Amino acid sequence: MSYLQNYGQFGFMAVSLGYYETLMSCSGSSTSSELSSEEKVLAGISPGLVRMSVGYIGTLEQKWNQLEKAVTRLQENGFANKN
Repeated sequence: MSYLQNYGQFGFMAVSLGYYETLMSCSGSSTSSELSSEEKVLAGISPGLVRMSVGYIGTLEQKWNQLEKAVTRLQENGFANKN
């Protein structure tokens, strides 16, 4: 998430997703932290899962391009799965 925020300028890390800017939250360690490991597996919440709330600043194409560039860079540096 830090990479998406700082390199990709895609959005901001957040605790709450109620804001007009694009926000990101790591569900596994924040909003779903009260769930047991088994419950997280059943819900499909992996440690690296990022929940996003896309804001209405800019166009959808701009946001998509920012996200694609940041994810590609993460993959090139070995920080993200290519799946």
